[in-house]
Amino acid sequence: MNVLIVRLGALGDIVHAVPAAAALRAAYPDAQIDWVADAKHRRFLEYVTVVDRIVTLERASPAGWVDVTRRLRQSRYDVALDFQGLMKSAILARASGAPRVLGFSIWHLREKGARPFYSESVEADAGHVVRKNLRLLEALDIHDDRIVFPLADVVSSAADDVVAAAAGTPIALINPGAAWPNKRWDPQRFGEVASFLREVRGLTPFVLWGPGEESLARAVVDASLGAARLAPPTEIGDLIALCRRASLLISGDTGPLHIAAALGVPIVSLFGPTDPARNGPWSPRDATISRYDSCECHYDRKCHAANWCLASIGVAEVTAAVQHRLAER
Repeated sequence: MNVLIVRLGALGDIVHAVPAAAALRAAYPDAQIDWVADAKHRRFLEYVTVVDRIVTLERASPAGWVDVTRRLRQSRYDVALDFQGLMKSAILARASGAPRVLGFSIWHLREKGARPFYSESVEADAGHVVRKNLRLLEALDIHDDRIVFPLADVVSSAADDVVAAAAGTPIALINPGAAWPNKRWDPQRFGEVASFLREVRGLTPFVLWGPGEESLARAVVDASLGAARLAPPTEIGDLIALCRRASLLISGDTGPLHIAAALGVPIVSLFGPTDPARNGPWSPRDATISRYDSCECHYDRKCHAANWCLASIGVAEVTAAVQHRLAER
């Protein structure tokens, strides 16, 4: 059987679809499983060991769509599964030429207009998106509730450098960045938390940063009064390797958080405009500090309220969550 997974982005959402790919592989060991995604997410998918081929949408233009459709049609898929629920993902799933195109029912789609492009739809509850994705497989008679992330081992000089700099102390990772400004907690407060991690818990904090985030990470380091260190430049493989060596990660709702959760890193997460019950860490042991119920800007990139919800999260609340999470471990 030839299967196409359609999940173009974003990084965290792609991570959340990996257990469904693992369940597909467990049910059909000999299947050809391809994944179509935006080109910038290829590097992560290269580490997903149950995927045979990655088909990338190189550019969001008519020429790019024609090109990716041409490549998809060469594979003669038996079924395409749209885990994204948008018009563009549903159209791409249908354009693949697969006779069966599976998606969620209209009540569980981000864009209702996607439904006519599916040959079959599946009802999914409003729980965590990982379990919602697993529910879509029921149309293929796959009933697998396991949450498994088959990610390859990674050799990383950046991770080796961090371990060496920690000099035998446990490593904590702090991720202050996020694509949405509405998800970024105050760097001064992150710095104070870093001081707590060093002075009270004996951890060596390293501050992660991605493209365009180095100044934000340096602000956290400066606010820590020498407790935190700037992590080296990292790509996705380095991040996977770092998470496998970490004893704790503190982050808002963004890709590195979900990669760390996939790898079983103990987590303290900070949520504002997005719902942790849907998008947060799925381990009941992880600590989540949420302002979603009081947020006035649900799923908006920028805050437009008089009082920004994440501003109400204080340092003491985060350090208490760290104590609780490390005690759970």
